[in-house]
Amino acid sequence: MNKLYFLIVICFFISCKKEEPKVIRVKKTPPPAIILTEERKVPVDTALINVFKSETLKQFYIASENKSVWGNLKKRTYVLSQLKKAEELGLNPEDYKAATLEKYEKRISSLNDKELATYDILLTYNFELYLTHLYKGKLDPKKLYTDWDLEEKTFDPNSTLIKAFNKNKLDSIVENIQPKHQTYKELLKALEIINTYPEEEITDTIKSADKITLNDTNNALIAIKKKLLFWEDLAGKDSLTNKYDKKTFEAVKRFQERHGLAADGVIGAGTLSALNFTKEGRKQQIIANLERWRWYNNDFAENYFIINIPNYSLNVIENQDTTFVRNVVVGTSKRKTPIITSKLKTVVFNPTWTVPPTILKEDIIPEMKKNRNYLAKKRITIFDSANREVDPKNWNENKPNSYRYVQSPGYNNSLGLMKILFPNHHSVYLHDTNHRNYFGRNNRSLSSGCVRIENPLELAEHILNDTIATNWPKEKIDSIIETKKTINIRITKKYALYQWYWTAWSKKNQLIFRADIYNLDSDLYSKLRN
Repeated sequence: MNKLYFLIVICFFISCKKEEPKVIRVKKTPPPAIILTEERKVPVDTALINVFKSETLKQFYIASENKSVWGNLKKRTYVLSQLKKAEELGLNPEDYKAATLEKYEKRISSLNDKELATYDILLTYNFELYLTHLYKGKLDPKKLYTDWDLEEKTFDPNSTLIKAFNKNKLDSIVENIQPKHQTYKELLKALEIINTYPEEEITDTIKSADKITLNDTNNALIAIKKKLLFWEDLAGKDSLTNKYDKKTFEAVKRFQERHGLAADGVIGAGTLSALNFTKEGRKQQIIANLERWRWYNNDFAENYFIINIPNYSLNVIENQDTTFVRNVVVGTSKRKTPIITSKLKTVVFNPTWTVPPTILKEDIIPEMKKNRNYLAKKRITIFDSANREVDPKNWNENKPNSYRYVQSPGYNNSLGLMKILFPNHHSVYLHDTNHRNYFGRNNRSLSSGCVRIENPLELAEHILNDTIATNWPKEKIDSIIETKKTINIRITKKYALYQWYWTAWSKKNQLIFRADIYNLDSDLYSKLRN
C-alpha cells in the first residue's frame, strides 16, 4: 500500500512539472545567389568582412561564395555615382565613404587582390547602408523621442540589392527604395529649389521694436526688402528704401502665406522670425523633414486621417481623394501632441472628461487649494476610490491623487460634444473643445496633447454615414447631443490615423515652411550630420 501511495505521489509531481517552453526558431531565408560575370574576381577574406561586424555583409558574400562581385565597370560606376549624389537626397556622401571609394576606383587597374577585395567590401557595405538610410532613415526615432509611436520599418538590403544586381536593374533601385508619398517628393523638390538660390547678402538679425504696417517708415525695411528679394517674393530693386510701400506690402503677404502666417501684411515678431532664417537654415530644415518622412509608413491605408501637427491641419483621404479638411488645435511645446500611427475605433457623443494627471498636478490642485468651489464652476465631480461622490469641503488636499475628477457631458465640457478614440499609449484622442474661438488663431499650439477639431460633429457625420449598414443624419446626431447622455458608436469603415510632424515642403515650385513648434528640426539635423 505504501509503495502504491509513493508511486501515485511521484506520478502527480511528474504530471504537474512545468513544461519547458518550446523554442521557436525563426528560419532565416538566405539571400539569392549572386550571378557573377566573367570580369576579374578575387577571393574575399572573411576576416575583412568581420571587421564591419555586419551579419548582412557576411550573408551577402556567402551568396557570392566569398568572391568579389563588383568587377563590372557599369555596375560600379552606378553605385559610385549614387553615393556621390547622396546630398541631392538630403544625405551626407561622407557617411558612405564616397571620396574613399572614388580613390580606389581611380587606381582600379593597379589594385592587388587584397586591395580589390577591400574595395569590393567597402562598395557593398556602404551602398547597402545608403539603401537602408533611404528606406527607413539614418536614425531611429524610438531612440530619439519618447512620444513617437510609429510602426517599425524592416528592410532586407541583401535581397533588394542582389535582385537588382542579378537583373541588371541597379539604375532603378535608389528611386524604388524611397517613399512614394507626394509630400516626400515635394520635399526633394524643395531641396532642389533651395540649392538654386545664391549665397545670402543679409545674415544679420533683422530687428524692429514696433510692428510695421503699410506706409510706415522704418530703417529695418531695407534689410526686409533685401530678404524678400532674395526669396523672390519681391521683384525688382527700385524700392530699397525705408518706406513700407504697397509693392512691398503685397510681397510680405506672399511671404507670410508661404510660411503659414496670417497674410495681413503686418510685419510683426512672427514674420521677422521667418525672415531671419538663412538659406542654410532652411536647407537644414528640409533635410530634417526628409529624414522624418523616411521613418513613416511606406504605404498609406485606403482611407485615412492625416494630421500635420505644425500646420494645424487635418485631412481625410478616401480612395486617394481629399474628402474633408479641418483646422485643428495641437499640444503646446510643454505638452506635445505625440506622433502616432493608429486606427480609428469609436465616436463618443457627449463624452465625460476625467482630468489627466498632468493637468491635475499643474492646474487643478493649485486652484483647488485656493478655492474649493473651483471644480463646481466647471461641473467637475470628485469621486473617491469607492466611486462615491466627495464634497469639495471634504477634499483632502494632502492626498489629491487618491480621487478621480470627472467633468459632466455638455457644450462646455473640456472635450466638447464629441471625441474619436484610437489605440495609443499616450491617452490622447481627437475631440471637440469648449474653446472654440481658438480655431481663429494663427498659432494653435494650445492644447494639453490631444488634437482638437473644428466643427467635429460634421466630421462625425461624414465618417459614420460613410458606412454600408449605418445611417447617421445630422438630425439624429443633434438629438443625441440634446440628451447629454454619453453614447459610443463603433466606426465600421476602416480609417487609419497618421498624426505626423513636418515643417517644410514645396508647392508649384514654391518653398513652403511652417514654424517648428516643438523645436525638433535643428536638433535632428545636427544628429544627422554628427
